Amino acid sequence: MTAIMDKYVSQNLEQQISETDLFTLERYAQFNRFLPVGAKSILDAGANTGRGGQRLAELNPLYELTALDCVQSRLDALPKCYLGAICGLSNPIPADDQSFDAIVAGEFLEHLYPSDVDPTLCEFQRILKVRGRLLMTTPNPAYIRLLLSAGTVYTVGHLTQHWPNVLRTRLEMHGYSHVRIYGSGKASRYLGYYFPLRTLYGSYLITGDKY
Repeated sequence: MTAIMDKYVSQNLEQQISETDLFTLERYAQFNRFLPVGAKSILDAGANTGRGGQRLAELNPLYELTALDCVQSRLDALPKCYLGAICGLSNPIPADDQSFDAIVAGEFLEHLYPSDVDPTLCEFQRILKVRGRLLMTTPNPAYIRLLLSAGTVYTVGHLTQHWPNVLRTRLEMHGYSHVRIYGSGKASRYLGYYFPLRTLYGSYLITGDKY
């Protein structure tokens, strides 16, 4: 565990843009829009220094936020809106079964090694309460800008890529229901979340319920 933890910590520290990403606050506002009614206990997976969670708390002070991140120095910088913090990986997560009403994971899944993706989705399902919801954003491999420039989702810290319909199937295979996909990223500022041409979005939001 120590070796893989060290790898993840090193790769995360190389991705310093995550601490200054100008879209983070908008991403968490989008999460807030699609959280289930009455959700209170929320796990912020890949919380970083908590900029996103701070935005959620501004939108709804009743949220009870717990941060999950593998970099302790980031957790040390969390704002007071977080009631708890877990320093560790997403496989496994040291939390009881059915602990959370919702899990938000903004630009998180692509930072996992392929062998950790499905176990993480299973862990998320385990710690969600019945009728809870998982909300994730991840880069869109079908983004037209990538296709036209022969670009790729893969970078030093992006270890996997996730095609929308394939990720939908993965969630359904692990027991999630009512899986929905919405546009996200900067294009959503102009197109909203429902524009039918998903290739115009650099990122997408996918949600699934434990129901």
